[in-house]
Amino acid sequence: MADTLDPMETDPVKRAQVHSAPKLPKRFYKEATVAEREGAHHLLLDGRSARTPGKNPLAVKNQAFAKGLANDWNAQKDDINPATMPFTRLANSAIDGVSAALDPVAEEISGFAETDLLFYRAGQPEELVALQSQHWDPLLDHFKTHYVARFLLAEGLMYVQQPTDSVARISELISAYKKDPLCLAGLQVMTSIAGSVLIALATAKNVLSVEAAWQAAHVDEDWNISQWGSDEEAQARRVYRRNEFEVAHMAAAALSDE
Repeated sequence: MADTLDPMETDPVKRAQVHSAPKLPKRFYKEATVAEREGAHHLLLDGRSARTPGKNPLAVKNQAFAKGLANDWNAQKDDINPATMPFTRLANSAIDGVSAALDPVAEEISGFAETDLLFYRAGQPEELVALQSQHWDPLLDHFKTHYVARFLLAEGLMYVQQPTDSVARISELISAYKKDPLCLAGLQVMTSIAGSVLIALATAKNVLSVEAAWQAAHVDEDWNISQWGSDEEAQARRVYRRNEFEVAHMAAAALSDE
């Protein structure tokens, strides 16, 4: 019997992906730790301050998040792989990017209040309609009751213009997160993954647990999986997004803990 061929030898796409993948830097330090300096928690590599790609100090106000940074770096093996460092990726984004663009980032997040996932409902089947109502209606009621933000619903994907006052109220809530670029970056990631600023805000304010938020954000996807199944690659992407969501929540929720 002939030997089984390695897929890397027979699949030109896989070969191209391997050869085009960037070469990862080697681990050059023994230990990552955290030290508090001037009101921030700095990541240290063998006692030396770590830097972001933009050459800024890799430091955050959130102590628990800083410990996550250290865990990222201590978990690296021979190579340093950014894909396995969710705390570091978010911190780099906040420090090098979001901090210099607080207003544009806040406006981007606010835009979801015009087209939020929760506003657009299925007309059928009845089971999906019921699931959407179960997970989404309490959130809409929360924002109506606590923030006087009332939103209109639509069936299907036909755009419906939302009340100006309600959109403005959501923008006000988002503005508070500009106090800390890491908090705003976390809210941005949560909103993007969920497709809903209402889910992101409710989770950041600990009105929803991360698990409940994840379920609310994936009602449609979970329904489709229950009907048609899922593949290994899709499941891997989902696990990756879930980890990103949890890290982003740790960043954004710090504002509620103050």
